[in-house]
Amino acid sequence: MIEHKSNENIHEHFMREALKEAHKAFDADEVPVGAVIVCDNKIIARAHNYTEHLNDVTAHAEMQAFTSAASYLGGKYLNECTLYVTLEPCVMCAGGSFWAQLNKIVYGAADTKRGYSLIHQPLLHPKTKVIKGVLEQECATLLKDFFAGKRTKGL
Repeated sequence: MIEHKSNENIHEHFMREALKEAHKAFDADEVPVGAVIVCDNKIIARAHNYTEHLNDVTAHAEMQAFTSAASYLGGKYLNECTLYVTLEPCVMCAGGSFWAQLNKIVYGAADTKRGYSLIHQPLLHPKTKVIKGVLEQECATLLKDFFAGKRTKGL
């Protein structure tokens, strides 16, 4: 177990772990989004986008992490868990978090095109807390660099 002096340090620590996953996605030519799920200050699931590799549009980092965490815990509810993800969840992933009954979502960069917060109906479980903007610049820069590289290659 890692001890931290403040909640901000805890959030930054786990967001850095999610960023490590995002870098794995970047290196695999996947959209660089990474996620970790934490329960009792312990990472129980790590994931990154896997949509290209699996040829599956639902293989977002969050969805992969939900499956892994549920398997680890032996149950589908993650109501004592926190999701750390480098990009604001999309509507699909917000829906997944609703069904998993996540306790908290902490995300880095806002998704101004497809983020769940663009929808004006509640998508998260009513008990889910949200913290946004943790290591926002680092999370956003990785995504911008990835897509800039795609544009340079003409993809």
